[in-house]
Amino acid sequence: MTRPCNDSFLRALLKEPCPHTPIWLMRQAGRYLPEYCETRRRAGSFLNLCKNPALACEVTLQPLARYPLDAAILFSDILTIPDAMGLGLYFTDGEGPRFERPLREEWAIRDLSAPDPWDHLRYVTDAVAEIRRALNGSVPLIGFAGSPYTLACYMVEGGASNDYRRIKRMLYERPDLLHRILTVTAQAVTAYLNAQIEAGAQAVMIFDSWGGSLSAAAYQEFSLAYMERIVAGLTKEKAGERIPSIVFTKGGGLWLEQIARIGSDAIGLDWTIDIGEARRRVGDRVALQGNLDPGVLFAPPETIAAEARRVLTSYGAGGTGHVFNLGHGISQFTPPESVAALVDAVHMMSRVKAGNDA
Repeated sequence: MTRPCNDSFLRALLKEPCPHTPIWLMRQAGRYLPEYCETRRRAGSFLNLCKNPALACEVTLQPLARYPLDAAILFSDILTIPDAMGLGLYFTDGEGPRFERPLREEWAIRDLSAPDPWDHLRYVTDAVAEIRRALNGSVPLIGFAGSPYTLACYMVEGGASNDYRRIKRMLYERPDLLHRILTVTAQAVTAYLNAQIEAGAQAVMIFDSWGGSLSAAAYQEFSLAYMERIVAGLTKEKAGERIPSIVFTKGGGLWLEQIARIGSDAIGLDWTIDIGEARRRVGDRVALQGNLDPGVLFAPPETIAAEARRVLTSYGAGGTGHVFNLGHGISQFTPPESVAALVDAVHMMSRVKAGNDA
């Protein structure tokens, strides 16, 4: 495996010098792009789009055709694993993802098993391989999965939740059952990410979207501990090249020091914490990814540039170890031209900054 022509994203994750601060966006292939909406219409449904490697490749590449982004991220969904476990994933307009068979009975939890990613999730590994070929060494490809706790939230609640009533009742009333779900799911996520790496992913990210809904003690026991297991089990090197990992807990700013100790190469930050403060707290133990408020992209170009400068300036001298990103996924209502303004601003300002620092 050789590094891509533009390897600034990988360099930043490994805290190596970069010619500019690399940028990619969570949910960068999505409904804000008219070409994505057209491909999704042709696919017939979101799940059909995810499960068709050729179409998944097509939409993965669409934002890179528009913008000089520094990484591609596999187009898929975090709920592919519980779907492969037999829970019956489906999507309804206005409601988001739902499961036909959520985990409510003890026997179903005891019978849960980790799917073989090369069998039940082959459409994902095929998409990874196809995207890598299509990128042709231009930029790195990121693979990803949901965290065990975030997946468990959907698996127990049956879909998205405002109060997490069912899973928190299980957490406090039957923690043994929740630990069973998390153990199996951690095994599944580890195998899934390693399969993506084998298929061609050059970095991987764990999305802990709902870990921030937990108390401090519960986060350590039911979320962070399982992500630590996954990071320990990941393939760290392939064909002589390091495979970096990123952990992102939305709402996890209170626990940065603990997250930095689990062995990942980088921490993703949401917009609720100042990135300079985060850097001071974790030192040089990990790289940082983030953390512009996605709402900034509804502002005029000059405001977008000013807010991007604020993040870059807060990160501080050198810029080594910083991947610029949003603090969460891009909104479907974002004007495409706003993304162009952001990417251009980050590249221009970070190149000037790197020159001044030199």
